[in-house]
Amino acid sequence: MNSLTWDQVHARRLARHHLVKPVSGDLRKPVRDVCGVQAQVAAAAELAIGSRVRDATRERVRAELYDDKRLVKTYSLRGTLHVHAADELALWLAAMRWKPYWRAKGSWHAHHGLTAKQGESFVDAVREALDGECLTREELAGEVSGRVGAWAKDKLASNWGELLRPVAYLGVLCFGPVRGAKVTYVRPDRWAGLKVELGEQPDPEESAMEIIRRYLRAYGPATHQDLARWFALRPPEAREALESLGDEIVQVEVEGRKAYVLAADESRWPSQVSCLRLLPQYEAYILGSGPKEVVVPKDTAGRVFEHGRGRYEGAVAHQIMLVDGVVSGMWERREKGGKVEIKVESFVELDSGRSEELEREAERVGRFYGAEATLSMGRLTGRKR
Repeated sequence: MNSLTWDQVHARRLARHHLVKPVSGDLRKPVRDVCGVQAQVAAAAELAIGSRVRDATRERVRAELYDDKRLVKTYSLRGTLHVHAADELALWLAAMRWKPYWRAKGSWHAHHGLTAKQGESFVDAVREALDGECLTREELAGEVSGRVGAWAKDKLASNWGELLRPVAYLGVLCFGPVRGAKVTYVRPDRWAGLKVELGEQPDPEESAMEIIRRYLRAYGPATHQDLARWFALRPPEAREALESLGDEIVQVEVEGRKAYVLAADESRWPSQVSCLRLLPQYEAYILGSGPKEVVVPKDTAGRVFEHGRGRYEGAVAHQIMLVDGVVSGMWERREKGGKVEIKVESFVELDSGRSEELEREAERVGRFYGAEATLSMGRLTGRKR
């Protein structure tokens, strides 16, 4: 069994997340390689993508989403919003339908308290309402309820959008451009010419196994508990899924913790790297990397817990400073007077070399927003935008 250190693991994860050396050109590559970017906060998703692409700007990311349509936002992992490469949307939607409540034909209807007839009529109504249209949630709720009945309006108008997820997984709905302060919905085939409806998607089980391979490549070594948390599976289901990969995976030991990697990756471990990055909320690296106590050390977790939404969501609730793969600070951003004001609370002492790295990072964030950045240090007292 190969024996590894956490320094080696952090170094490889950072490299595969393109946080050591950002890519040039295609924004889709880092999105693919990290298995999608969580996008429940749109600005966070934009910066997460921009952090992995050399000379990226917010305008360029938005153009890829809403003009070129090479990226697409929809419901995905853990039922949350994610940005995926548009040409891989069918793969991801199929993988989402591998979940237990989808495996039996028609069972998703019961999962949402509907009869099979109600579910089918609801999907048909959404498909018709979005035929060439770009609708807000209220507009979509009105169109659909007019076709199937008032019961649909309450379910669509809910802040949770409980019935939007299954419709998205069926390939009938994804997110369009923001209209003022409101999100809009479109049909993938009408919006970006994507053939992703049920019947055009690949096999759900094969798709899920491919996603799990990608997860191991980007976030491994991982245990079945790590996979269960990331893919929103029950631990026994995650264990079974890993075991089904057979000799494609091998077990390694990282400072006493046993976990799995792809067999092809067993011997590919870089040495420790120096990497300081300012990353957004809901950062993919934090969401997928385990164990949490290694990525977010105990002392750090205490400060994260007492600040803002950290009490409820942990480190992912904050914009974080990542140093050599470990959460080592938090930061806030305020756009004011044509400048980007960045304030960092560091949990570790920064020597002159690290301080210079931080200054370069602040400059990079400023360039992403098309403005000069100013940097200050100190304890964070409140969330700024």
